[in-house]
Amino acid sequence: MKTLNSGVCLILVGLLTITAVTVAESNYGEALDKTFMFLEAQRSGKLPSDRRVKWRGDSGLKDGFLQNVDLVGGYYDAGDHVKFGLPMAFSVTMLAWGTIEYRKEITNLNQMGHALWAIRWGTDYFIKAHTQPNVLWGQVGDGNSDHYCWERAEDMTTPRTAFKLDQDHPGSDLAGETAAALAASSMAFKPYNSSYSDLLLVHAKQLFSFADRFRGLYDDSIPNAKQFYKSSGYSDELLWAAAWLFRATGEEQYLKYVVDNGAYMGGTGLAVKEFSWDNKYAGLQILLSKVLIEKKGVAYTSTLKLYQAKADYFACACLQKNDGYNVQLTPGGLMYVHEWNNMQYASAASFLLAVYSDSLSAANSELTCPDGQVQPREILDFVRSQADYILGKNPKSMSYMVGYGPKYPAHVHHRGASIASISFLPSPVSCVQGFDAWYCRREADPNVIQGALVGGPDRNDNFNDERSNYEQTEPTISASAPLVGLFSKLESLYGNTGPNHKGSATTNNQPPQCEPIKFVHSITSKWNVGKTTYYRHKVTMKNTSQKPITGVKLMVRELTGPIWGLSPAANKNTYELPQWLRLLKPGSECSFVYVQEGPQAKVSLLSYKYR
Repeated sequence: MKTLNSGVCLILVGLLTITAVTVAESNYGEALDKTFMFLEAQRSGKLPSDRRVKWRGDSGLKDGFLQNVDLVGGYYDAGDHVKFGLPMAFSVTMLAWGTIEYRKEITNLNQMGHALWAIRWGTDYFIKAHTQPNVLWGQVGDGNSDHYCWERAEDMTTPRTAFKLDQDHPGSDLAGETAAALAASSMAFKPYNSSYSDLLLVHAKQLFSFADRFRGLYDDSIPNAKQFYKSSGYSDELLWAAAWLFRATGEEQYLKYVVDNGAYMGGTGLAVKEFSWDNKYAGLQILLSKVLIEKKGVAYTSTLKLYQAKADYFACACLQKNDGYNVQLTPGGLMYVHEWNNMQYASAASFLLAVYSDSLSAANSELTCPDGQVQPREILDFVRSQADYILGKNPKSMSYMVGYGPKYPAHVHHRGASIASISFLPSPVSCVQGFDAWYCRREADPNVIQGALVGGPDRNDNFNDERSNYEQTEPTISASAPLVGLFSKLESLYGNTGPNHKGSATTNNQPPQCEPIKFVHSITSKWNVGKTTYYRHKVTMKNTSQKPITGVKLMVRELTGPIWGLSPAANKNTYELPQWLRLLKPGSECSFVYVQEGPQAKVSLLSYKYR
């Protein structure tokens, strides 16, 4: 997000000698894991004790306090500390879509736990923010005052003003996108936590009704957002939300909504060349093309074909086969849409193309463009070229994902990354002190914000790694969220090609990509006692390493019922394996069960030893 800075830095830039760097094959599995780490670095609220991003701490613990509402949690959008609702909701929608579309691939990479937690960190916040059927708290923090300060999230002194939407102050775009995020997330959680999935769907339906009945632009109701995330309209979000609700529920009323309103709201008439937090039309058109291809809307085939025609336009424009009406490419081959944070448009478009390629392939079909036919595999080849550009196959031989590869941005426009962690510098860093002592430093960031996808190069592939260059060096969650599905897909196709593939030694002191014990949660039965539904949860633990493991301790939080198969340890919420099962051999499994109402408990690995 574009920021305003009160500090003035005079930086002398000398001539740099460019040394050619040999770029290895991309390791999409590693890039996926780092993407999750960036999202973890963007978390607001009370952080878990087992967090992987050790330089972050708790923040925003009083968000909503002045308004008598609990708004603790959620994500900071970029290098600042405002919780902007629209990009956050879009990011959660993208995380959920990637998890739905590539469930098998993510599971095979042992990343489903990280995927679901990334989604839930947003959806838990949205549930809190949706305090009444027609009330949605859409922003926490004042963008103007926040951007005039350079301080860590843990030190925030700027106003944490909360802004809401209601029937007198509508925001169909923000409410609609939040409904889409919750509907998509309900699908992502359905196989793992059906009660939580059902809860998400209740909120999604209410928010869609609110968005549709009380129409208006969210930034008219929350003017503070207009300078930073100005909305171009709300029709796309209403159609987008209805499409996701149809996918999540199968209820014809939602499909009928997108059919009846397709022409009026632009879904079947507008041909676009971008997909982003603001413009959902391309995503809508590809999502409904999937409905058509999967023959789930036979009665509405003629209108769904109009949606698909616009999906084809978008895909052909990206692939440079649209009779001249194409998305611009840099000389190095990157899709270039906007000057500010262009990578978010490239990542989102690449994910859409991957999804569309899979749909066409499943139907034994191909893409028909003005400049010729395109096979699904050719679409994936282009998608891979975009991912590879991000990861270092570009004219600068630089990875635009921080922490990936031998060369990446070291002066990220991010407050937390650029100031020493509270673990090493516990005294507060004030608003002005942050600019004077940290923002203007020429040294590299003290905290490497692993997985952050920065704004990227200009239209000529040039990149200036300066902290003040926010258009190119600021990362956003809306740029990173589509990468979860994208990298999962590519790793499933091209894994084991790089020297840093998972299982090999890693550099830069990175934490391991996955813990040696994999947890698989399932619900084996449920029953009602009065109006309360109880669930029997089974958790299977598997040693996925190549060594025997002993001394296993687990943290089980938010457990409200009895548990069997584990022995309580001395500390609260801590459990050990039973006496007769103190050793887990490679590939071996064991299980424990618990019973409770509501969402599943949160199980994590606290400690272990290799034998």
